[in-house]
Amino acid sequence: MNDPVLKVSDLRMWFPVKKRGILTRTVGQVKAVDGVSFQVPSGQTLGLVGESGCGKSTTGRSALRLLKPTSGTIELDGQDITHLSRKQLVPHRRAAQMIFQDPYNSLNPRHTVGTIIGAPFQVQGIKPPQGVPTAVRELMERVGLNPEHYNRYPSQFSGGQRQRIGIARAIALNPRLIVCDEPVSALDVSIQAQVMNLLKDLQDEFGIAYLFVAHDLAVVRQISHRVAVMYLGHIVESASRDELYERPLHPYTYALLSAVPVPDPQLQQARESIVLQGDLPSPANPPAGCVFHTRCFMAQERCRVEVPELVQAGPDHQVACHFPLTVDTQLG
Repeated sequence: MNDPVLKVSDLRMWFPVKKRGILTRTVGQVKAVDGVSFQVPSGQTLGLVGESGCGKSTTGRSALRLLKPTSGTIELDGQDITHLSRKQLVPHRRAAQMIFQDPYNSLNPRHTVGTIIGAPFQVQGIKPPQGVPTAVRELMERVGLNPEHYNRYPSQFSGGQRQRIGIARAIALNPRLIVCDEPVSALDVSIQAQVMNLLKDLQDEFGIAYLFVAHDLAVVRQISHRVAVMYLGHIVESASRDELYERPLHPYTYALLSAVPVPDPQLQQARESIVLQGDLPSPANPPAGCVFHTRCFMAQERCRVEVPELVQAGPDHQVACHFPLTVDTQLG
C-alpha cells in the first residue's frame, strides 16, 4: 500500500445541544462522528458510504479541518493538523482541497469563472510562470470547459459544467488529496459518468488521492480502491472494493448492497433483498451497544449491551459486528 496522504485516528465530531433560558446551557451532544479511523493512500481512492445522516460528510469536512473536531488526530502528509489555527492551516490547503456536493451553491454567483478558478493562486500568493489568466484557461481546458468562457458567470453554465468549474478550482494547486463530498449526486446519470471519468483521469495523471463521500454504492464501486461503510457516526466495515462488494460481512453492508439493482432481470429477481425496518436513530441519543442493533436482522442480546470493536476479519477486511455473516454472499 502507498504511504497515506491522510491519516485520521479516533475522530470525534460532537455538536452541543443548547437549551436557552435565563442562561444558555448544554443539555446534550449530537454525536455526528464518534471514533472514526481510516487512511487514504497516495494516488488511491477511499469511498465513504452510508445513509443520509450517518456522518460521512461531516467526516470529510472534519478531515480537512473545515470543522474543528471534538477529539482525535488528523495527519496530512505526516503532519498533525488537528489543532492548527486558521492562519496556520493556509499553507496546508495547497495539499488538500474539496469538491462540494452542490454545484449551484458552491460557486459565488457574483464572480466570473476566471476569478473563481484563479482564487487559490491569489489566496496562496502563487504566481504561475505563464500568469494566472493563462493558467486558469489551461485548467478550464483540462476539465472540459471552453477557455473562451473565462469571463462568464456560474449562472451561464449547466450543473455538470459548474461541477467542472469546482474541479478545476480544486486541482489548481496540484493537491495531494481531494475530498469529494457527493460530487455527482446533484447531476443526471449521463453527466455523472462524464464527471466520474474526469476524476479518474485526473487521478491517473496527477496521482491525486480521493476521499470520496457518497451514498450511491454503484458510483463508489466505479471509482474506489477501498470502501468504508458508515452507520450513525461509526465505521462498521472496511475492505478493498472487490472484497467488500463480493463478500460483505456486516448485516448493514449486506442490506445496502442487496438494494443495488443489477442489469440481469433473472439475477435481480433471484436476489435476496433486505429491507431495514425503522428509521436511523438520532445521533443525539444513539442506541446502547451496537448502534445498528435496532434495525439489524441478526441482532441478539449481546448486541444490545456490548459495543463491537472494528476487528480484522481477513487479510484486507475489517468489520465491527458480534455476529458477522459467515458464508460468501455473492450479490453480483
